[in-house]
Amino acid sequence: MFVVMIILHILISVFLVLVVLLQASKGAGLAGAFGGGLGGGMGAVFGGRGAAPFLSKATTVLAIAFMLSCIVQLKMSPAVGRAPQSVIQREAEEKARRQPAEALPMVSEEMPVVTPPVEEVETETQPAAATDTTQQ
Repeated sequence: MFVVMIILHILISVFLVLVVLLQASKGAGLAGAFGGGLGGGMGAVFGGRGAAPFLSKATTVLAIAFMLSCIVQLKMSPAVGRAPQSVIQREAEEKARRQPAEALPMVSEEMPVVTPPVEEVETETQPAAATDTTQQ
């Protein structure tokens, strides 16, 4: 579906560029090349006022379609919702995935396992008996 939206977006873009280029500007643009004006071929095809109203409406419709296509593609994009990640982080993750498990140090019977000594800590559960300091 995403590929279909990209193709549709490209078609809308091409038609939008063509419609904008066909509009008459101060120098008559490309509309003059196709017989723009009242006496030319464009006047016969698009009516007595020429192609201006049709091309103006087509530009508006294609511009709206272009913007909607952009928004739809943004929402459909697979990158939306993913946290940004730097190139260094991506490379580190790929390297960690590619690193074979045999490269990690393994504990074997030949290697003695050294555990740190555990010190016993005396805890008093009851207070020491009070000694009688008074002399009799």
